[in-house]
Amino acid sequence: MKTDLSKYDNSWYNPKAGSIKRLIWYFVNHLVFAHGLLPLSSIKVTLLKLFGAKVGKGVNIKPSVNIKYPWLLEIGDYVWIGEDVWIDNLSEVRIGSDVCLSQGAMLLTGNHNYRRSSFDLIVKRIVLEDGVWIGAKSVVCPGVTCFSHSILSVNSVATKNMDAYGIYQGNPAVKVKTRAIDA
Repeated sequence: MKTDLSKYDNSWYNPKAGSIKRLIWYFVNHLVFAHGLLPLSSIKVTLLKLFGAKVGKGVNIKPSVNIKYPWLLEIGDYVWIGEDVWIDNLSEVRIGSDVCLSQGAMLLTGNHNYRRSSFDLIVKRIVLEDGVWIGAKSVVCPGVTCFSHSILSVNSVATKNMDAYGIYQGNPAVKVKTRAIDA
């Protein structure tokens, strides 16, 4: 079955920034964040703030990170964003404090409605509450909330909300344990 892409119309989508701001961010993201030429996290944090992100203290952003729209991003205190993380935030992404996004993790706020011939864009926010750990090469899908101190194991896909202190694994991720934190 062939899809008629001429029906593809997502003109309703508003990235909440003008085309010039998006263009300038494209180059900043490409040259400073995604390429990894500038390893200094403090400069990256400053740039994110200049483009409208809300960023707390002690945030560490490693090289080769890709962020779609910083003005739709909120990051708490003492967050670690590892190499090759992709925050594809067509919608709001809120990251709490003491969160770890391991290498290659992906936060995807957009998808398409495959049931419609127009393949309509669907966007939903993502929330990572305090203490969450997203494992290496894992994916958090649109509309998911990872509640306090939950863990998404390596190479897993969160398609639904994750319970507080739950440890999730697989594709789709299922709860396999409850996280115990020593004092």
